[in-house]
Amino acid sequence: MTFFPRQTTWACGLAMAAGMLAGTAQAQDKPIKLGITTPIQLQVGRDTQDAIKIAMDEINAKGGVRGRKLEMTVADETENPEAGINAIKKLTADEKVDVLIGGYTSGVTLAQLPHITASKTIYLGVGAASPSITAGVRKDYDKNKYIFRTGPINAAHQARGLVDFISGLVIGEMGLKKIAIVGENAKWVQDLVPILKKGAGEVGADVRITELFDASTSDFSPLLSKVKASEAQFMIVILSHGSSDTFAKQWHDARFPIPYGGIDVKSMDGDFYERVGGKAISEIAANFAVRAPLTPKTIPFFDEFKKRTNRVPVYTAYGAYDSVYAYAAAVEEAKSFDTDAIIKALEKTSMPGIAGKLEYDENHDVKAGPGFNNLLFAQWQDKGNRVVVWPKALRTGPVISPPWLAKK
Repeated sequence: MTFFPRQTTWACGLAMAAGMLAGTAQAQDKPIKLGITTPIQLQVGRDTQDAIKIAMDEINAKGGVRGRKLEMTVADETENPEAGINAIKKLTADEKVDVLIGGYTSGVTLAQLPHITASKTIYLGVGAASPSITAGVRKDYDKNKYIFRTGPINAAHQARGLVDFISGLVIGEMGLKKIAIVGENAKWVQDLVPILKKGAGEVGADVRITELFDASTSDFSPLLSKVKASEAQFMIVILSHGSSDTFAKQWHDARFPIPYGGIDVKSMDGDFYERVGGKAISEIAANFAVRAPLTPKTIPFFDEFKKRTNRVPVYTAYGAYDSVYAYAAAVEEAKSFDTDAIIKALEKTSMPGIAGKLEYDENHDVKAGPGFNNLLFAQWQDKGNRVVVWPKALRTGPVISPPWLAKK
């Protein structure tokens, strides 16, 4: 047996204590890494990043989260499933981020899910709408508990919002009962259309035609001819990829005798009207927030975003900003950086967000309904002004007709 002098034992104790203090200090200095997966070449991607930067700056200015500052690392998921999977692998395996925030296309997000859950990294979605993304949480909680959607409301909720728009504005105020439903053949649209068609019929709409088209379509004249032949009076569109600009231009140039509106993701862009040369005049496009007092956070966020970027934010920005705050609050609530503890705290989230109160349901999906996140509808009018026309309580101006249909 070997005996150590008292002084040696005392020195070892000091060294151990110093090491523990150094380790604690090092942990405090280590930033919290936010992994951002988004299509960086699109405005939805730019706005996702800029909104996260705003939230990070605000939180870091107040000392960070449990003494640690936030920083972000970005990976380009494009609109391709393979690129999306590579983005997740880069962020989780190479960058070893603490949390993932982002997403846009449902097909890409669905392809990413197995790789997200395998990495056991919390994911806060801000762009993709397919209900399938969060459906697995309740079915296999232990495997899928890492998946949350902060925005937008899922396609089923969006369909219900469209039904309300059809019932209240298109039928109730415009007096147009015969409608056509057209949309891109994408996963979230496939989820949405059956619910929309059923709901529209239940509120008195006469659905004359339902058509899905390839997202790469460049000539819409055959589709527009079918819609015209159906004798529809209003055209509900569901668009999210590159077809929006072409659709607006061809609809306008044809002086098409049927007004249109619905969910047109590219038309949410602040520069859409200018981008299509004003040819979106009278289109009514769904949105999730506008610069209005939806919550105490809405107007300050819109103003700060405009100040920093000189742009009006699109919908991914709302979920991105809210996700940073939701994650930070969950860490503080959990008093820990343990993933399971943070998940339990996220499940209790209840806070004002940009578009409404943010809470997650049993599927970790953002809640929709009065007071929560919802759809509102804004119409492109003269000089690129956007006027909220539905719901009525948020209306900022009257509905206009396409110029060639306007009554003299």
